[in-house]
Amino acid sequence: MKVKLICIILFISCMMFSVFHADGSAHPASEEGPKNVILMIGDGMGVGQIEIARKLQYGKNGHLFLESLPHTAFVHTESANNLVTDSAAGGTALAIGKKTNNGSIGVTPDGKEADSILDLFKNNGKKAGVISTNTITDATPAAFTASVSNRWTGQEEIARQQLSNQVDVLMGGGRAYFTPKKQNGRDLIKDAIHKGYTYASNREELLHAKGSKLLGLFNDGYMNFKLDRPLTGSKEPSLKEMTKKAISVLSKEKKGFFLMAEGARIDHASHAGDITSIWKETIEFDEAVKYAVEWAKKDGKTLVIVAADHETMGLSASEPLDIKNLKEIKATPQYMVGQFVKHQNMRSYRTESIRYVLKKYAHIDLTDKEAEEFNSHMLNADSKVYPEHFASWEIGSLIAEKHYGGIITPRVRALSSTGGHTGNMVPLFAYGKGSEAFSGVMDNTDIPKKIASLMNYQWK
Repeated sequence: MKVKLICIILFISCMMFSVFHADGSAHPASEEGPKNVILMIGDGMGVGQIEIARKLQYGKNGHLFLESLPHTAFVHTESANNLVTDSAAGGTALAIGKKTNNGSIGVTPDGKEADSILDLFKNNGKKAGVISTNTITDATPAAFTASVSNRWTGQEEIARQQLSNQVDVLMGGGRAYFTPKKQNGRDLIKDAIHKGYTYASNREELLHAKGSKLLGLFNDGYMNFKLDRPLTGSKEPSLKEMTKKAISVLSKEKKGFFLMAEGARIDHASHAGDITSIWKETIEFDEAVKYAVEWAKKDGKTLVIVAADHETMGLSASEPLDIKNLKEIKATPQYMVGQFVKHQNMRSYRTESIRYVLKKYAHIDLTDKEAEEFNSHMLNADSKVYPEHFASWEIGSLIAEKHYGGIITPRVRALSSTGGHTGNMVPLFAYGKGSEAFSGVMDNTDIPKKIASLMNYQWK
């Protein structure tokens, strides 16, 4: 009887000093959640991308900074209607804590709009921002800031929603979607300035930008690949510089903030099998992660989560990988294709131009036969998605094969409705206030749910 009484007293004591949250976890009632949350997403970043970046940057004995974070997990990424998610459904799961169909942004499979974790922070008086090296209106940043049924046809609407939802910091590419040409005569950049946003169009303007709201649009489309920036005369900021500025602006709010920062072009490089750019883009992402974590260490009240929306192209650090020559490549496949001279049919390229460009930028001596085979692929293209990138993806796969890179085949990519995404689990790393909640094997929908639980926020 005494044992039973002691157990009852202990149970009541635990109930008095604990709060049970939606995910079933219990936290001491006196324990506060994080004041700020920084969610950093490496688009398409699986273990293979991390391992390739590690080996090319530091060798077999080195490590990326993100590997030093104390709490780790693996995350499943399936969408509501597919074994393999696209970036829209993957981003939406990370934003709203629910599965949706591929192609959908910020809505459930039945088309109903849903609040994102960013919305919850805003509704509770905190500041919020999204930054990306993609267009700011594309899948991942859009999932946190807008709701549309189709990512492909809704980017103009996403731009309007991002401003009407008063997202405090918006930075990335996608300037074209804010212009009168795309907005039926309406200039969303001028509208943003009238609403109190400081506008920056290049790195210099960003570094000198002041104010409590910031709109930075640094390219009409995607921001340039890191590898191509010296070739294009880019005046774009790095992801680290965008992250630093975003934190500077958002941290002025005493109540706290939420920031989503995306290294988007890891995914784009992976689609092309562009191992050199996977290295460069992942390192740029890792540098931004390091800045965010070091800031969080000084702050003491911030949770930093490093995650991915899915893995792309089944990348692996294969044993015969020719690291030495991969590090000598001077341009992306996308840039190289832009230097090719087209035939009159406008669907294939002059053989001599293909050979010249590959030799100049990738130090590869193609035979006439190999160049002709590439042209044959152009004339018989059967890719389901992203036809505008087909040529660069084929060149990327060719270069990867020449250097013994571990990627899924062009044929498998062509049959994929996502252009080469895989269902592989992706890694998660966490640091700071509440980071111990992120461990083991999780579903992507668990991530925003756990953030909400730590904040004592409830979704409607």
